[in-house]
Parts: sequence; structure tokens; C-alpha cells
Amino acid sequence: MVSTEALSLKEAMFFEHLEEKKVRCLLCPRRCLLPEGKVGFCGVRKNINGELYSLIYRKASAIAVDPIEKKPLYHFYPGSAVLSYGTIGCNLHCKYCQNYHISHPKSEDFSLRETGSPEEIVNETIKRACEGVAFTYNEPTIWYEFVYETAKVVKERGFYTVYVSNGFINEEPLRKLAPHLDAANIDLKSFKEEDYVFMSKGHLQPVLNTIKILKESGVFVEITNLVVTDFNDSEEMFREISNWVVKTLGADTPLHFTRYHPDYLYTAPATPLNTLKRAYEVAKEEGVNYVYIGNTLMRKYSNTFCHKCGELLISRDGFYARKTYTFDENGKVICPSCGVFLPIIDKSRGK
Repeated sequence: MVSTEALSLKEAMFFEHLEEKKVRCLLCPRRCLLPEGKVGFCGVRKNINGELYSLIYRKASAIAVDPIEKKPLYHFYPGSAVLSYGTIGCNLHCKYCQNYHISHPKSEDFSLRETGSPEEIVNETIKRACEGVAFTYNEPTIWYEFVYETAKVVKERGFYTVYVSNGFINEEPLRKLAPHLDAANIDLKSFKEEDYVFMSKGHLQPVLNTIKILKESGVFVEITNLVVTDFNDSEEMFREISNWVVKTLGADTPLHFTRYHPDYLYTAPATPLNTLKRAYEVAKEEGVNYVYIGNTLMRKYSNTFCHKCGELLISRDGFYARKTYTFDENGKVICPSCGVFLPIIDKSRGK
């Protein structure tokens, strides 16, 4: 639980009043029922005198300039810098959480920073020479009021907005937010309901619904699967995820397999590199055109090649991206070798 004394309160969006000053949060599929004085599963939304409040409005655990590739987004403004904001808390509870220090803070007194107003964030974006703003590090859904207000202003001012999420959000708030998002990376943890229930205390179908709604809403989507040893590392799992991506989102949707390391409550060994290579191979076999391996030193698996002719289009060294693709007269990205249109969003024209 997070102490409210030092935090700015903001009346929450998406909740209903019930009898005896109880409220029900309608932001995510948990639909937490909160008696007066209690916080939800996420730890940052509290019933105060029969009203639901966010305890983390304009409060950040981290503010930093990141390469867009760190999100990871490989086909959206490659090589650009993004001003990244994160806070604390999460509406899932993954036993292997790689960011548990901020997702599940143990202390009630967590050091948080003021984010500033949306206009101030735009000014900071300009000052730091960034092309957009990302809501990342922990789960942005539970920071909804801040994310919604900020994304709206940032996009109106001509900068891009990025949402890095577990996808565990209800349809109504998602549809309200989606018009103000440009890109999203969604963490698809498994393709089995029982895995979500056991390992994350969540559910699979709401995440799949979120991904489809974002795609239908015109948000550029990339998918990440953290490959966790002895959990979701089977060939069958790789095939199920890859097949769903191709059939539901399209073969050009970037799919990232990321290496897990032992952390938080889960102590299995780090993902073997051969397992990640097999995930890559299986995804290619299932028809995914753009597959990547992250959190390793295997650089060739982070490069982008033309799906038609195999030309190297983006070479990546860590998070540094060197682009060799070109643009047609309409500003669309094309392969310099075969001329095919590429599923990459980039308005820089090589700048």
C-alpha cells in the first residue's frame, strides 16, 4: 500500500458508487469492490469517504530519456528519443516481475517525483529533444487519469505517444484512451488462461481484447513475450502466440521474444539462448515477418531485414539504430533494394 500523505489526490475515472460508501473500480477487469478506506489490488486507487481517488496522479518513480527501441518498439520512429514516465503499482502480480521494485513496492514511503502538468511535459519533451512521450516502466493503466490527460495534450501538440502495457484494462477506458495513443507495446505473457491465473493473478482474454481494440483503433502495435524458463517456454506456446499474431494482427506485426532473468518470487534459471532462438525460428515458420530477440547480446536477432528480399534495413547495436531504408514520394518507408513498402512508421525522412 502507498501512503497518501505526500501524494496528490485525483478523483478517479471509471468507478461506480455502491451502498454504505463502497465503490467499485471499473478501470480493469478486476472490478475491485472497495469499502471506505481501502485500496484496490493495484495499491494506488483508494476509496476515500465513498469516492475513488488515484493516489499517484502526477507522481513518477522515474522520468528519463530513452531510445524508442527500449520500449521495445522497433518499427515506430526507429532511432528516435522518447521522454519516458513511470510511477508505481500494477494490476497484475507476476511472480517473475522484472520491475518489481516499482510494480510492487514494499515500503509505504516510496520516493516519487512531480511530473508537472501536461503542458509542462510538452515543454520538457521539447527541451530534451524528444519526439514523443512514453508511459512505461510499470503498468500505465493504473495511472489512467495522468496518462489520459497527458497523452491528449502531447498528441495535440504534435508529438507521438507510446503506451507500454500488460493490456489488462476494460474496454470502455481503453476506447476513450486509444484515440490519443500512437503506438503500444503489449506484453502477451502466455497463451493459456491457467498461466495467467497462476503466475500473474490475471486473465488472458482481456489482454487479447485489448490488443485487437488497439489495432482496430489505428494504434501501431508491437507484441512482446517474455520467455520465462519452465513457464511459457515450450514450442507449442511459441506456435500459438505466433499463429494468433499472424491471423489476428497480420504477418507484419513485430513480435519480440525477450530473455527473462530470475527475479522477485521466481528463481528458475535465465532463459537459455537456444530456447530464444527456437522461439524465433517457430515464429518465422508460422509466418511472422518480423521477429526479434531482446535482452541478449545476440545482435543479429535485433536487426531488421526486408521481409521480401532480405535486405538489411536497420542495424542495431544495443539501443542504437542505424537506418538504411528509404522513402517514396509520399513519405512511406520502402526497401532500397526491392522497393517493397515496409511496415515501419518514420516521418524523419532520414533526419
